[in-house]
Amino acid sequence: MTDSGNVRRIGIMGGTFDPIHNGHLVCAEEARMQFELDEVVFVPSGNPWQKTGVSPAEDRYLLTMLATASNSNFSVSRIEIDREGPTYTVDTLRAFRTFYGEKADLFFITGTDAVAEILSWKDPQAALDEAHFIAASRPSYSLSDAHADLFRGRVSVIEIPALAISSTDIRRRVAEGRTVRYLMPREVREFIEQRGLYRSQT
Repeated sequence: MTDSGNVRRIGIMGGTFDPIHNGHLVCAEEARMQFELDEVVFVPSGNPWQKTGVSPAEDRYLLTMLATASNSNFSVSRIEIDREGPTYTVDTLRAFRTFYGEKADLFFITGTDAVAEILSWKDPQAALDEAHFIAASRPSYSLSDAHADLFRGRVSVIEIPALAISSTDIRRRVAEGRTVRYLMPREVREFIEQRGLYRSQT
């Protein structure tokens, strides 16, 4: 790892994590390796204003804790879980910047689908100014050129084959009584079974 005057490189992986799965973990580890990150902080969204019908925040937080516990380079933040009101990425990034100051370079890790909708976010330009965005993509998928000027120098795309796994499909599988083995860590699967999560969904 390069020494940039003791400036730490912090990955911030935001998401609903409803539930977290192996695709998320592979993505975080690949970003950590490719961008020489010192740590990846998973940030489960608290009250995601662009989504409805999301599972309770505490359940998603515990699932994320279980999934990341075996990797010493991963940690989980409650910053959005504990924040009242809607969850906005720019507010989270500003909070991390306040915490780390100039002693860290921030990298926000999310999916290309989320980045493609960035103009609908609160203060998208400010969010891009706070951190370098790492957009995780399935193979053969690329961001549109529509926002090329906005993204230039601020967004890097990495291909993650495991992103073919989706939280939506997992929820559907659980509701239909189908197997989700090997799609997520065993601890996450067992927690979902014990709490009866997603069984009532169609």
